[in-house]
Amino acid sequence: MCTPQRPCDGSDKTFTLLGADGLRYQSKTPGTLGGYKPRKLYGRLDCPSALRAIARGGYVRHRVFFEDERTAIAAGYRPCAICLPSAYKQWKTAKGVTD
Repeated sequence: MCTPQRPCDGSDKTFTLLGADGLRYQSKTPGTLGGYKPRKLYGRLDCPSALRAIARGGYVRHRVFFEDERTAIAAGYRPCAICLPSAYKQWKTAKGVTD
């Protein structure tokens, strides 16, 4: 039911995001990055790899969202090699990861 305290215009909508501490919290603004919890990786919301996985029926149960890249990194997630290749390369170099 719509009331002055709870309008029907969607202004009371909240989004569940993952914080730097790895805990979920409610936000009035949507996340700018998506993540995949089992592999602890993050990427753009329009990432082709993530969208393919979602289309096949996977990924959604383990999907998380972040306010920004700083928060995703602080939560222990790494950049996606597909949609964030430059950030992934920097992460790989910093971690000493080799193919």
